Amino acid sequence: MEMTRLLDNALRKAAAVWITVDDRPRLVWALWRDGALWVAVGGDEQQVPGLRDGVTCTITVRSPTTHSHLADVPATASLVEREKEVTDALRAARLNAEPAWTEVYRLDPDSQGLRGDGAELG
Repeated sequence: MEMTRLLDNALRKAAAVWITVDDRPRLVWALWRDGALWVAVGGDEQQVPGLRDGVTCTITVRSPTTHSHLADVPATASLVEREKEVTDALRAARLNAEPAWTEVYRLDPDSQGLRGDGAELG
């Protein structure tokens, strides 16, 4: 299976992912949309120490079928302006509480740097 399709399939089904910034992994809820992972942070929401505009981080992807480690994907974070469409999608993904984030980051994966050990990477 093509790597980008594999990544898309796994992240579309993920409610939470591990993001590592500065060697500090953090489990966060996120939204996969338009080929990127959207993460809302700050305020009363989740905190991801070190996440800032332009930083390189790693997204750890789990298999949607076996939940085992599938791949580590390098990504670049971009602080984005709040767009209604993205904000509405994040609000819908949040489900159980009123959103209280102060920043939204778009994490653009670099599928060329995809590293994995899952059988599905074949």
